[in-house]
Amino acid sequence: MKTIFETRATAVGGRNGHVKSEDGILDFDVKVPTGMGGKGGEFTNPEQLFAAGYSACFDNAVIHVASMKKAKIQSQTTATVGLAMTDDKRYELTVSLEVSIKGADQATAEDIVNTAHATCPYSNAVKGNVNVAITVKAEA
Repeated sequence: MKTIFETRATAVGGRNGHVKSEDGILDFDVKVPTGMGGKGGEFTNPEQLFAAGYSACFDNAVIHVASMKKAKIQSQTTATVGLAMTDDKRYELTVSLEVSIKGADQATAEDIVNTAHATCPYSNAVKGNVNVAITVKAEA
């Protein structure tokens, strides 16, 4: 495998700490959300960052697959990422993707999304570890 892009970020202080990317574009505090017992405020958290990355990556995969299939569409992908506790007290991520596609019928939209799911780097990274529920909404 040949790496075509690589980036780095460093965290200090865990969920109540600070994250900074090597280029300085990302440079902010992270805090435990109120839903997990944190104090809240206008801060992000690891799950929100994962949702942002996954939704952007997956939507790009949808656009790429549609282009390869010569389908002229407009897409929007929303990722919902949760943190769950298993019965044996392990933390796991939960992920659902809602993909809306304008310019395709339901069957075509589902074909595009299924192919995108097979090629998206985030989907491949979590394959076998995280169950990803996908909902496809088409608007011809």
